[in-house]
Amino acid sequence: MSEASIALNRFGLGARAGEAEGGASKQALLRQFERFAALPAPIAAYPRTGALAAEFAADYANVQMIGREGRRQGIKAEVATEEARKAARQKGREYYNQAVGIRAQAAVFSETPFVERLVHFWANHFAVSADKQQMIGLAGAFEFDAIRPHVLGKFGDMLHAVERHPAMLLYLDQAQSVGPNSQAGQLAAQRQEKRRVGLNENLAREILELHTLGVRTGYSQADVTEFARAMTGWTVPGLGRGQGARLVRGAGEAGEFVFAPRIHEPGARTIMGKSYDQQGRAQAAAVLDDLAAHPATAKHLATKLARHFAGDDPPAALTGRLEAAYLKSGGDLPTVYRALVEAPEVWTPQPVKFKTPWEWSISAMRALGTQDIPAQAVLGLMNQLGQPVWRPGSPAGYDDIAPSWAGPDAVMRRVEAAERFAARTRETIDPRTRAAELFPGALSAATTQAIARAESPAQGVALMLVSPEFMRR
Repeated sequence: MSEASIALNRFGLGARAGEAEGGASKQALLRQFERFAALPAPIAAYPRTGALAAEFAADYANVQMIGREGRRQGIKAEVATEEARKAARQKGREYYNQAVGIRAQAAVFSETPFVERLVHFWANHFAVSADKQQMIGLAGAFEFDAIRPHVLGKFGDMLHAVERHPAMLLYLDQAQSVGPNSQAGQLAAQRQEKRRVGLNENLAREILELHTLGVRTGYSQADVTEFARAMTGWTVPGLGRGQGARLVRGAGEAGEFVFAPRIHEPGARTIMGKSYDQQGRAQAAAVLDDLAAHPATAKHLATKLARHFAGDDPPAALTGRLEAAYLKSGGDLPTVYRALVEAPEVWTPQPVKFKTPWEWSISAMRALGTQDIPAQAVLGLMNQLGQPVWRPGSPAGYDDIAPSWAGPDAVMRRVEAAERFAARTRETIDPRTRAAELFPGALSAATTQAIARAESPAQGVALMLVSPEFMRR
């Protein structure tokens, strides 16, 4: 691969016709930092998190009100609430579908595709899953409002924004967590409700294991429990279920992040040998600050970034330099990205990564100059290719290694999708010219010959989309 082709395809989201003429180089990648729009037009027009969360909270309150009224009239609650619940679920799915389409539009039309790729990287690092009905309608807003504004800032700021977002609080059950010795916890114990009220460690565990330090990096189960105690009170009223949600009614604006002192476990905490004697919300915030600055976090994030750009088994020297850049800059992400762009290991001419379904689909639409991007078409395509948007199935997110995506069945589904893409071009694209533009100075003789021998322009386009150059970056 040439330097221009690497800049466009390995760092970017795939080239567009004529894009290399505008400059595809290390310097051009870095200049994208100045031009990146956190909220481009399609995303700016989408409701912000607060408005969405308030709307869903109002729907949820309506379902509960109908249930109470039904019970008062002697009607079974499930019967009385089913229609309202169904309508609320449908609204959540509609917002999810809309957000998926908007995400694809932002990626396909982006003039700063390197930074856009980084947004997708961090969204997968801090994965939430729209499979959970409670927060399906918030999955898009999570990426738009908690990830995008911080992709060119400090990692610590992104960490705080992510862990306070209602989608994360609901996905990892933080909204249900109640300190056993909190005011509400003690009252529940007196009423013999202990089984229904208690500590939930899910978010604390994933912050340590996935979001910051990494698996098996010097923390114990006792640290997880202590961190979970520190985080009690971080919640979102009006949306969660269970006793935890009931106990924070009136704690703040419905759907907004709040700290609820009534469910916070009192006392100082000791986590990884350090004492935290802050009171209330500040306690968990102080832990997050320390986690963001921890050397293990630097190593964990450096390894994932290096893997994303330099290969499934990234060079140790590259990981070390990224780690050093992170620590020296205090977690300043642009400083780390610059170290990445300047590293010789990421400019190796051999392809180093097999594209995920999302990467391949976006690059195909960019390559073909797609203008009309219906949300339903994106949803169907990503489902077919095995990477539905914001539905990774686990808090670890989607894998970033070739074996997860390069199986025979998965490749065959891409071939079928490539044929559909090609058919829609209606013979308007000369694949010989287009392939040369997309991979400047990097098209192999075998691919050039295969495209030239195609029986039609559409067949040539399909061959281009499944060529080794297009499947890898």
